[in-house]
Amino acid sequence: MGSPDFVTSPKSLCPCIILIGMAGAGKSTVGSLLARDLGWAFLDSDHLMEALYGARLQDITDALGKEAFLDLEASVITSIRVHRTVIGTGGSVVYREEAMRHLTTLGHLVHLDVPLSVIEERIARNPERGLAIAPGQTLADIFHEREALYADWRQLHCDTRQKTARQCAQWIRENLPTQFFPADA
Repeated sequence: MGSPDFVTSPKSLCPCIILIGMAGAGKSTVGSLLARDLGWAFLDSDHLMEALYGARLQDITDALGKEAFLDLEASVITSIRVHRTVIGTGGSVVYREEAMRHLTTLGHLVHLDVPLSVIEERIARNPERGLAIAPGQTLADIFHEREALYADWRQLHCDTRQKTARQCAQWIRENLPTQFFPADA
């Protein structure tokens, strides 16, 4: 008995869509909506790390410290091998070049750009979310530190101001190269 066509056919190996941005930017929300619209899988790399280590992300970060956590995150990211998947990354993924280079081999990097005031409000509502932050650093410090890194790596810039999560998902879909939606995939 042979394999079904979808298992062996390269035409089904569409590139991924990778969402980057700060914690609280809406990567999981927008990514889930986008994946559902496309009929693709959604992978949240923070949840993957929690599942692999059986602990909350903030507990992992606190136990390891920022630099060791970033190395661990890069290791997990570089092990991802998927297609036709929307990937929501941790906000700190941009600190490790090897992780970012791997993500570029999987697909298109989309930066969800959210103002600092919105990020601060969202994180204040969910203080248990994992945040890779060094002692003495503020949220504003890492926001400004990461802005340039997101800009360097992104291939598509989604300004989320004046857009709902649904509108962001639609905007991304409308602005991706056509290679993401081949007619026979």
